[in-house]
This record gives sequence, C-alpha cells and structure tokens, in this order.
Amino acid sequence: MRPASNVKMKCGIEFHQMLDTKSKLFCNCPTLLRKDKPDIIFKRRLRPTRSELGEVDPAALFEFKKGLTYIYEAYSDTTCLVEMDEEPPHDLNPEALEIALMIALMLNSRPVDEIFVMRKIVIDGSNTTGFQRTALIALGGYISVDGKVIPIQTICLEEDAARKIREDRKAKEVIYRLDRLGIPLIEIATAPNISSPEEAEKVALKIGQLLRITGRVKRGLGTIRQDLNISIEGGARVEIKGIQKIELIKKVIENEVIRQTTLLKIKDELKKRGLKIEDIKEEFVDITEVLKNSDSKIVKKTLSRGGRVYAVKLPKFKGLIGIEIQPGRRLGTEFSERAQFWGGVGGIIHSDELPKYGIGDREIKAIEKILKCKELDAFVLVADEKNKCIAALKAVVERAREALIGVPNETRAANPNGTTRYSRPMPGKARMYPETDIRPIRVSPDLIEKIRNNLPEMPEKKLSKFINIYGLNEALAKRMLNSYHLDLFEYIVEELGVSATIVANTLESVLKSLKRDGFPVENITDEKIIEVFKLLKNGIIAKEAIPDILQYISENPDEDLNKVVDKLGLRAISKDELENIIDEVLEKNKELLIKKKERAFGAIMGDVMKIVRGRIDGKIVNEIVRKKLNAKLTRLFSK
Repeated sequence: MRPASNVKMKCGIEFHQMLDTKSKLFCNCPTLLRKDKPDIIFKRRLRPTRSELGEVDPAALFEFKKGLTYIYEAYSDTTCLVEMDEEPPHDLNPEALEIALMIALMLNSRPVDEIFVMRKIVIDGSNTTGFQRTALIALGGYISVDGKVIPIQTICLEEDAARKIREDRKAKEVIYRLDRLGIPLIEIATAPNISSPEEAEKVALKIGQLLRITGRVKRGLGTIRQDLNISIEGGARVEIKGIQKIELIKKVIENEVIRQTTLLKIKDELKKRGLKIEDIKEEFVDITEVLKNSDSKIVKKTLSRGGRVYAVKLPKFKGLIGIEIQPGRRLGTEFSERAQFWGGVGGIIHSDELPKYGIGDREIKAIEKILKCKELDAFVLVADEKNKCIAALKAVVERAREALIGVPNETRAANPNGTTRYSRPMPGKARMYPETDIRPIRVSPDLIEKIRNNLPEMPEKKLSKFINIYGLNEALAKRMLNSYHLDLFEYIVEELGVSATIVANTLESVLKSLKRDGFPVENITDEKIIEVFKLLKNGIIAKEAIPDILQYISENPDEDLNKVVDKLGLRAISKDELENIIDEVLEKNKELLIKKKERAFGAIMGDVMKIVRGRIDGKIVNEIVRKKLNAKLTRLFSK
C-alpha cells in the first residue's frame, strides 16, 4: 500500500531531545539510567485536576477512567524526594537553560525575556505529580531544507517522564522507574508546513544533526523522540507519538496518509448508503443463548467463566469494517482497539470476518435475525463480563459514529512496522496551568550575547575544511555535511586522527549497506563506533575488518570488542607475518606455478586472501604477492 501522489498533506514535527547535563532539571540528582535492582518501591493513584477555568482535560479524564495503580521504582543514591513528589522542585537547572538557549539561537529563534514554568496535566503514571513541568524558552525561528524554509513555532525546556518498565493488565498496575524522570528535555515544534514524507525525514535529520553538533545532548536509542501532527485535505489533525527512529518517520507518515485517505472513502460510502449518525444506536443485545453451543473457543472460554456475549448492530456497515486502512490493519482493528481501551476486553468479532472463530452460517443468520439486520447491516459482538461487554460496545458505537465524520481527531502511538494504534483522545487547552513552586527566570541580554558568541560551527561552513584539510573529495564532503553522524565524524577524525575518508565511508556507506542487508545497525552506539576506530588507530585491526565487526556487534551490541576481534579472527597481522604466509602458499603451489605461469597470480592471491582477509590492507597484500610471485617464478624458470 502506498499513498496516492496527488494527496495533499500537512505535517508538523515535535522533537524531544534529552540534554546532557550533570543534574536533572529541578533537583541535583544525576542524569543516569540504571539497570540494577531498585531499593525503593511505592504505589500511587492519580486523579485529574481542573484547569483555571474549571475544565477537565479529556486526555486526563481518559487515563483516569482506566482505574490503574502505578508502582514506582527508585534508587536511594541517584533519585530523591523531588521525583517522588515529596519535596518541592528546586530552581530550574542553569546548565540546561544555557543549552536550550544555544539550540534556540542555532535555530534562529527569539528567546523570551522571562521564563515561567507551567504544569501540563499528565496522569498516565509517567509523572508522580500528575503533571509535567515545562517552560517556554523561545518563539519563532526556522531551518532550511532543500531551499525551503521550515518555520519553528516554539522551543520549550521540560522534564522527561519516568520509564515504563512493564504493565500488568490483569492487576491493573503499571510499573515505572524514576531514574529518567526529571532529565532535562528540549522540545522543538515545527510549523505544519511539511508537505511530504520525504521532506519530513529530511527536516528530522537536519534538526537532529544540529542538536548533535552542540556536543551537549545525550545520544543513543531512546534519547530523542519525535511526535508527528498529520492531516490531509478533508481529514483531521492526528498526533502520532513516540517515534524513536528517524528512518521510521517517512513510513509512519505514508501509512497515516493511507489511513486517512481510506477513512474518507469509507465516510463517502456510508453517506452514499444514506447512513446518519442517529441511526447508529446503543442497543446492545445479549446473544449468549444463540452461541451457547458454538464451536468458538473464545465463546466457550467466556461462558465457562460465567461471562456473556453481547452484540450491537451497525447499520449499513456491511463490507466496510473489514476494509484494510493500513498494512495489516482494518477499520475493525480500530473498533477493537477502542473496545480494549474502554471496556478492558480482549477484542471484538465483527460480521465482515465471519464465518470464522468457530461461528458458522447458521449462527450468523440467527444473530442477524435477533438484531433485525437488513441487507447492508453489519454487527459486532463481544464476549466477556456483562459490564465489560457494554462498555466495549459503547466504544465501538462511538468509533462507528466517527466513521461518518471521516478521520477522528485523536492521539495515536507508532508501531515498530510504521503503522499506528489508538492511544487516547487529543488533549485540550485545559491541561496547562502555572507552576507556583518555581520562581520565574529573567533572561538577560548579557547571557544571550555570551551564548551567541560561543555557538558551534554550523554545517554549512565546514565544506572547505572537509575538502582542503580533511582531504575528502567534494562529493563525500557534501554527503558528510548532510549526515546525521556529522559530529561523530568530526570527533573521530580530530580526536583519534583516523583518515577522514575511511571514517566517512564507514558512516555513510558501510552502515547504510548493513542496514539495507537487514542488520539492526540502530544497536550500534556511537561509543562502539569510536571503540572500533581506536582499534584501527592502534593497529589492532585493519580497515578491511570494520564491516565484519560492525555487522557482528549490530546483533551482539553488549560484547567486548577485543573479544569480538579474536572471535572473528580479525586481529591485524604485520607485513612480516604476511610475507611468511605468502611464502607458505607459494611453496604449496609450486606445481601450479610451473603449469600455469600466466594465470598463477589470481590463484595465489585467492589462497592468501582466504587466510588474511580483513586482517591487513588488500593493496599491501596485492603488492607483496606480486613481488614474491615474480621472484619465485624467476628462480623456478632460471634453473
């Protein structure tokens, strides 16, 4: 499935990047993520509060209705009472503010004169307080991508959320860890004038590159997250949260455009069939008796536990619930997700997928008769406890009514394959109110001037240096200027003294080639890449070994590199060792040299490379093999 090329779309991106500070945003705890067992555990229930105007945010109300209990894990030596919401927050971290202002100036934004911290209501458990603290740092700004100006709307400094460790749906408990809570996070929001999936990916790469060249942001998977706001002509704004891989952005947008386009077609078909919103009624019918002798395992299991089966008629929906709206996902999938969220059921069964699940034609006709279904009518059934069935079918009816509107205005979460799933209703304006525990901060002109005078060199100014000093050809130099790994490239070349051409080819060719071949290169951290080049610099490996090592550690990221080198047999050999190997190969192939003098080089070179491949420069092997082969042949034929 690919989106039609003539579909007009708008997209804005929100970037959330962890800053590399010594301490958290509102306390002195380190910005350290832990893997060891926590020594503090406590429980909380969270409730929504009203805004200053007395309104309740719909997203907060949605989370509250789940009725979840939140269990928090903490460490006595690296977390404190601020994260536990047992102590007021400290003043805003000046180091984090300085980094945020630096990034704002690099994005041509206008810093505000005075910073006020706000509370954003979030009661999904990710904040012990029931809100996230955030502060507006700068307004406006822009970046340029392929000659097009992409405006920046706002830049905020906020605290990161707690890490979700696991969820127990049966116990209605979610476990969070407080090590990440409070780490400074910069939020950069672009205007919604991105007009294609390809352009969105370029914008993400450009801003990601600018963040990295500061040298003051955290790196690695999970340290940067993107949220997308997408709409197409005739559709509605949909927010897609939590995209951690930049390369997934293009795919997510393509799939969302397909989803919205298909939903609009379904809306048109429903209207063509004459359906009105008031025709979709909350009339839930107990059909347990119809299915009491069913072969359906789902039904049998439910009835054995004392559950019931309820159904609802969806007039004029026949053939539409089963329509694919994203790869592997149908309108029925969206019905099912709503039922799961609001009813706590395992899923739904709809008439477009029957006969299936042990429900046959005879039972289908009986259900249609009870529901008084006409030719174009469909139905949905749920098997569970009565109250869960009713809540689930209410959610299905609500989503069915939204099908007449077209595209629901909602928040969705990204799946690893680039599709999306329902997350919650779109937040409203009622979620923000002032933070009364933190003093405002004046942003002085002197501070701005000091930061402006120490901004890092922008990518556009590096071309001459890359060609004239680093020795890259113009094409490779331009590729590196646009590379997400620009800062890593400069660090390795300048700090380790490795050939710029080798580093650039590794980052821009080898890694991309491995990715095309299906290897999980996202598992290779910058630190591992730096280690590989240290091995090269110290003569422990040859440059030919780099692709094999990177391939291996992409699948085994935690292994020690020195052990990997030995395991793969890639430890570099000296010229003396190479000459001894060549001498042995020549001696073993003396008969071949006599019989096939003219074609001997290829055979000898092949045998030598089987032994030394990846352990020494191939040019050196070629040179010494030719030299020794000619000497050997001269001796053999001069006798």
